[in-house]
Amino acid sequence: MPSTDLQTVLDHFYHWEKTKPDAVYLRQPFGDSFRDYTWSEAGQQARQMAAYLRSLGLPPGSNVGLVSKNCAHWVIADLAIGLAGHVSVPFYPTLTAEQLNQVLVHSGCPVLFVGKLDNWPGMRDGIPGGVRCIAFPKEYEGSPVGEMNEWYGLLTDVTPQAESPVPALDSLQTIVYTSGTTGLPKGVMITYRASAEAMEHSKAWLELDQPKEPVRFFSYLPLCHIAERSLIESGCLVSGGTMYFAESLDTFQKNLVAARPTHFLAVPRIWTKFQMGILAKMPPEKLDRLLNIPVVSWLVKRKIKQGLGLDQARILITGAAPMPTELIRWYERLGLRIQEAYGMSENLGGHTFSRPTHRKLGTVGQPYPGVETRIDPDTGEVQMRCSWMTTGYYREPALTAALFRDGWLCTGDMGELTPDGYLKITGRVKDMFKTSKGEYVVPAPIEFGFATNTYVEQVCVAGASLPQPIALVVLSDMGRQADRAAVAESLAQTVQAVNPGLKHYEHLRKVVVVNDAWTVDNNLLTPTMKIKRNVVETRYQPSMERWYGREEVVVWEE
Repeated sequence: MPSTDLQTVLDHFYHWEKTKPDAVYLRQPFGDSFRDYTWSEAGQQARQMAAYLRSLGLPPGSNVGLVSKNCAHWVIADLAIGLAGHVSVPFYPTLTAEQLNQVLVHSGCPVLFVGKLDNWPGMRDGIPGGVRCIAFPKEYEGSPVGEMNEWYGLLTDVTPQAESPVPALDSLQTIVYTSGTTGLPKGVMITYRASAEAMEHSKAWLELDQPKEPVRFFSYLPLCHIAERSLIESGCLVSGGTMYFAESLDTFQKNLVAARPTHFLAVPRIWTKFQMGILAKMPPEKLDRLLNIPVVSWLVKRKIKQGLGLDQARILITGAAPMPTELIRWYERLGLRIQEAYGMSENLGGHTFSRPTHRKLGTVGQPYPGVETRIDPDTGEVQMRCSWMTTGYYREPALTAALFRDGWLCTGDMGELTPDGYLKITGRVKDMFKTSKGEYVVPAPIEFGFATNTYVEQVCVAGASLPQPIALVVLSDMGRQADRAAVAESLAQTVQAVNPGLKHYEHLRKVVVVNDAWTVDNNLLTPTMKIKRNVVETRYQPSMERWYGREEVVVWEE
């Protein structure tokens, strides 16, 4: 059973700083080399920056902002904010100036760390007047060192903070802004108690509790998102492991291979990308043939896992969105067992987990110890309660009140509980749409039907105000290189395979192949690579009726 003697993230840091000061904590790639930060070195810089923050005379518990891509100084800055007695408020590094201004004004941050960014010029005008900005060191590409005080310059004559404050458990540790898939971002308030409870109840299942072998993490999903923050940053603090980073999108694979993580988190979109990369080098027919030859199969699996950088992985996790069962089975044939996790910012990502010994495909696992789960009998919504739920949304009392029902947190997801306690997610309440026939359609189960079609990389089922739903698809590299007639035939076959398992009003009428991929840059994906359904539907709505009226089943966007 989890201990009642709770340790905060800072308690864990103090422990490793004292017991293994010379062990590598953070590994930051720069080209072909790494800059390593030991627990002692990271602590030295965090304590210096904490002393500087305290010198500013801010009221205790002030909100301090942080906008940067993942890097070593992101973590060090986060520690410094806590050491100084303030609240860490991280923001997505992909925000526009308008979006950054919105969350900075809402959070009221008097200080903002500005770090490794792809488009600082497109963000700088969003900084409200009076906000004190601190730039990460100049070695990080995109750091605006020439426009504001720089990290090392500020710390030249600063004496490191000697004390190791223990925060009150019920004090605020961080405000995590949601990615805003359907509306404006909300600031999820998380206390030190909540994060400590979440870590305490999940560490055994995640194999972070007294690991027998060194633990390595690879950090590339936004650290301002709860999944990366909880599993990677906090997981590293709990286990005393080493945290590697990706330098850029171009070096991602090289950096992942160098890290060879023992614990790896990816969203379904990443797992699909990996699959497409493998199949581009080895066509499905050839791969299937080789995997059926015993000795050759072992060699092929080893080569693929080494090529991905996952040959040392003990825990492979998918989260943020449901993952098709067919894709999980495909990876299992390669010897990669992916475990589904389910949660949200409002419960620190800690709701259910698929353990290797307690696993049922088609579900997202069983609730962690200490979690109660129920299904609303009227709406089918998944609701939960535990000791690490958010205290609410920052400065949003009405939204906070709507989040809870009789002490239960309303997830917004639709689901089912099996008799033996496994949770199955069937869709999002807000993702449902009504056809012109007045029938409600849940898109996720229909979209899963495209998981086995290697010509498809992204899919969004839509059709509000249409008689029947249609599927908007983005082709994979394989699909774009294939003959159009072959793609059309394959997609039509997928429709024929999917429709018989659906209710009549859910039957797909059309598949529309769209021209442009959905990305974070064109605002069709969130920073965690979930489809912004409302934005996608708005973009294609003017053409949907015309596409629907075409005779052919598969239509190409003009």
